Amino acid sequence: MKNLLITALLFISASLWAQSVTSPSGRIQVDFHLSDEGNPSYSVLFDNKEVIKPSPMGFRLKQGIDLTYGFKIIETKTRSVSETWEPVWGEVKEITDNHNELRIHLQQYASDSKMDIVFRVFDDGVGFRYEFEPNQKLAYFQVTDEATSFCLTGDHKAFWIPGNDDSNEYYYSTTKISGIDTRLCDGKGIGTHKIIDKHCIQSPVMLKTDDNIYINIFEAALSDYPAMLLDVNVNNYTLKAHLAGSATDVKAFMQTPCKTPWRTILISDNAADILASKTILNLNEPCKIENTDFIKPQKMVGVWWEMHVPNKSSWNYADKFNIKLADTDWTTLTPNGRHGANTANVKRYIDFAAENGIDGVLVEGWNVGWEDWAGNWKEEVFDFVTPYPDFNVEELSSYAKSKGVNLIMHHETSASATNYERRLDSAIGFMKKHGYNSVKTGYVGWIIPRGETHDGQWMVQHYERVIKKMAENGIMIDEHESVRPTGQHRTYPNLMACEAARGNEYNAWSIGNPPEHETILPFTRLMGGPMDYTPGIFKIKMANYQAGNTCQVHSTIAKQLALYVTMYSPLQMAADLPENYNLYKDAFQFIKDVAVDWDTTKIIEAEPGDYITIARKAKGTENWFIGAITDENKRTVEFYLDFLDPDKTYLATIYADGKDADWITNPESYSISTKKVTSGSKLKIKLAAGGGCAVSIYPIK
Repeated sequence: MKNLLITALLFISASLWAQSVTSPSGRIQVDFHLSDEGNPSYSVLFDNKEVIKPSPMGFRLKQGIDLTYGFKIIETKTRSVSETWEPVWGEVKEITDNHNELRIHLQQYASDSKMDIVFRVFDDGVGFRYEFEPNQKLAYFQVTDEATSFCLTGDHKAFWIPGNDDSNEYYYSTTKISGIDTRLCDGKGIGTHKIIDKHCIQSPVMLKTDDNIYINIFEAALSDYPAMLLDVNVNNYTLKAHLAGSATDVKAFMQTPCKTPWRTILISDNAADILASKTILNLNEPCKIENTDFIKPQKMVGVWWEMHVPNKSSWNYADKFNIKLADTDWTTLTPNGRHGANTANVKRYIDFAAENGIDGVLVEGWNVGWEDWAGNWKEEVFDFVTPYPDFNVEELSSYAKSKGVNLIMHHETSASATNYERRLDSAIGFMKKHGYNSVKTGYVGWIIPRGETHDGQWMVQHYERVIKKMAENGIMIDEHESVRPTGQHRTYPNLMACEAARGNEYNAWSIGNPPEHETILPFTRLMGGPMDYTPGIFKIKMANYQAGNTCQVHSTIAKQLALYVTMYSPLQMAADLPENYNLYKDAFQFIKDVAVDWDTTKIIEAEPGDYITIARKAKGTENWFIGAITDENKRTVEFYLDFLDPDKTYLATIYADGKDADWITNPESYSISTKKVTSGSKLKIKLAAGGGCAVSIYPIK
C-alpha cells in the first residue's frame, strides 16, 4: 500500500462562524455556516456554481434536546489524505483515496452538548457525518428526527423509487422533482409494500440538472443506525433525511462515543464519473477480516429460476399448510411432485456446472418449512438444518466435491430475524459439516421482532451481526430482501452481493422491469455495492412454459449477456435452466468466459435511463470484456479500443443483437462474429430496442 498522509491542525476562535474546504482539484467546495442563532448548515459548489444551497443540519432528540440550533464553534481541524489501497475483490485492482477533510467541533449553549461535523471532499463528491465523543450530557440519546437536508438549486430530473422502509423492489420513475408523487407506484411493490408518504423516496436518488450536472445523493458506511430515505418538498426542491422506522417513535438509540453514516453527494458534468466514483467505498473502514483467503468471486447456477417460471417447480415439498415445524413428521407428507430441490435434479445442476466451469450451485427449497412460510408473521418456520426427505445432503455434498463444484446454502428466514439468530450457530455448524462455504440469506415478509422494519436500526444491526458471524466462520454471504448496501463490502468483503432492489425475477411473473431499468440501477442501487440481479435468461418469453402467458424478460439475449459486465457483481448467477443454455451453446460461451473480478474498469459512455457501455479487464490477465445496453430505444454504440495494450493484437468475439432483434417481437435473435483488433481499432455495433451487446477480447499469442 502506498500511503501519504498530510495532517494540519488549524485552531479557530469561536467568533469565526463560517469555514470552507475544497476538493484536491478545487472543483468542489463545501462551505459550512453557523447562523447568528447557532444553526449549522452547509452548501456545496461545483466549478464555482452552487449545486446545494445552504441546507440545515442536526437532530431532534426524544429527551427534548434540539440539536439544530444554539451552537458555537469551539475548534476546527483540517487535514489532507492521499493514499491507495487494494480491495479483496472489485472493479479495479487499486483504489485511490484523495480528499481534504474539515472537522468542526461544536458545543450547544443551552445543553452543553458537544457534536462534531466532519466533511470529506473528494474530486467527485462530498461525504459528511456527525460524531459524538463520550459526553456526560449525551451519554445516551434517542433520535426522533434527523434535520439533514439537501436544498437543490432547481427542479432537476430525478430517477426515484418510493420511500418504503421494508422494500426497495420497485422499478424507477423519471420525473422532475416537482412531479414526484409515489402514489403513482402504489400496488407495484411486493407483500411488504408500505409506501410511507406521497413525497417520500428512497435513497440513493440520481439527479440531472438542466445544465447537465449529475448529482447523486446517498449514504456510506451504514452501521448501527437506520437507513436514510428522503422527504421531498416539491415546491422548493429540498430533500430532507427521513430515517427508516422502528417499533417505537424513536428512530435511533445511541450511546456515545458514536457516529452516523456519511451523507454523500456525488457531482460531475459527466455521468460516467458517477459510475466510476469510489467515494462511497473510501468512506467505509478498511477490511476487518484478518484472513480473506476463503473469499472467492465466483459464478453459479441454481435450482431457482425453475421456481419462478410457470409450470415447473416449487420450493415446498408438499401442498399442505398450517404446519408446525416442531410437530411435523415430514416423511409422512405426500410429495406434490414439483419439488425442485430433490437429489436427482440437484445432481443435474452439479453436472452442468462441472461441465461448463461454473463454480457453484445454489439450491433453494432444500429445507423443511416452505409449506407455511410466507405472510403469516410466524416465528418458528425454518430450522436451517433439516432437509426434505427427497434431498440427500450427505450424498449431494460428496457428489459436488467429487465434481469440483461448491454447493451454496440458502437460508430464507421468512423475516423472522430473531429465529435466525437463535439458530445461526447450529446452521453454520451444519454448513461447515457438509462443506458449504457460502450462503444466500432471505428476509421475505414482515420483520420479527414485530414492528421493526427491514431498513431500521435493529435490522441494520442484525445484518451486520450475521455478516460478522459468517466471516468468523469463513463463509461468504449474499443477502436478499436486506437494507441496500452502502459500501460495507470494503470492511467485510465476505459480503459478496445483495439484492435490495427489483431483480430479474420480476420478469417471470409480473409486469416486469422496463428496458430502462438496468440503465438506471448502476446509478442508484449499485452505488453502494454489487447486486445479485440474476442475469443470463435466454428463454425470454414465459409463453415457452405456459401457453398464453404474456410475461417476459424485457430484454434481448445479447443484453442479458451484456449485463454480466454492466451490472457488476463478484457473485454472478447464470440464472436460466441448463436445458435452455444447451439450446444456445454459442451464446452461453460468453457467460462461461466472462470474469467476475477485475483489474481495470473503463466507463466508456453512460446516461441514466438511456444507455451504458463499460469495458473491464479480468483480474491478473490481459483479457477484456465489454458490455453495452440500451433502454427501449435502438441505438448504435461506437468507441475506440484505446484501452488495449498498443503492443498486442487481440481477437474480439462480438455477441450482438440480430438484424431483426427486438425485445418484444424477436428477443432471442442474436449474431456472433469475430475480428482481429488493436488499440487503434474502433467498434461500431447496433443495439436493438431493449437490446445490447457483449464483447470478449483476448490477446493473440
